[in-house]
Amino acid sequence: MTPNREELALSIDEAEWSMLRAHLERGGLILIDDTLDLVDTAVHVSNDDITPIEEWIRAGKIGKPSENQIHIWNEDSQKRFSMLIVSPYVLIQERLPTFH
Repeated sequence: MTPNREELALSIDEAEWSMLRAHLERGGLILIDDTLDLVDTAVHVSNDDITPIEEWIRAGKIGKPSENQIHIWNEDSQKRFSMLIVSPYVLIQERLPTFH
């Protein structure tokens, strides 16, 4: 049974890069562009809704992190991400730094 939008919205969590590396190494980490809504994207992924997913991949809006991104994140293992698990994937979005 696929989770509904409300269940997914309640499942959003925050994680540091150091906690996400294992998912990268097993090939399950998917970076979601910050112009997309994380929950909406997760709904499409969990429902195997191929059409928008393929469009987002072609547009570079979702996909595996680039080597450059990984290098930058490795330099800051405390870099924080919003994350949502849609098994077998972990969908992440970069969290922008907040200034006080």
